[in-house]
Amino acid sequence: MTWLDEVKWTADGLVPVIAQEEGSGRVLMFAWMNREALELTAREGRAVYWSRSRGRLWRKGEESGNVQRVKEMRLDCDNDVILLSIEQLGGIACHTGRHSCFFKVFDGNGWQSLDPVLKDPQQIYSKPS
Repeated sequence: MTWLDEVKWTADGLVPVIAQEEGSGRVLMFAWMNREALELTAREGRAVYWSRSRGRLWRKGEESGNVQRVKEMRLDCDNDVILLSIEQLGGIACHTGRHSCFFKVFDGNGWQSLDPVLKDPQQIYSKPS
């Protein structure tokens, strides 16, 4: 049995992953990994996820440059959730141009956006012609 076999994968062969900023402890994002993504993350020292919408591996920052350098990987007590302690290069984890994907807070009446957009997503993800 390898360390990858200890992970309890979903029926789709995925495991949920939480990316937490080293130092601040702030949760920056949630994503999924398949076996290959987790193995590559461990080997490369940068976050590699499985993009369900793209149907392929996705190295965080491959388009935006906002790479997640992995400092530590942890597996929860049920072996079914991964917690990454990361350094967020570029300061932006969210595709909306914010530091964290968790930028909305419930104020009793609805969801309010608290965190500012640090960079326009069209500037981050526009591909030169």
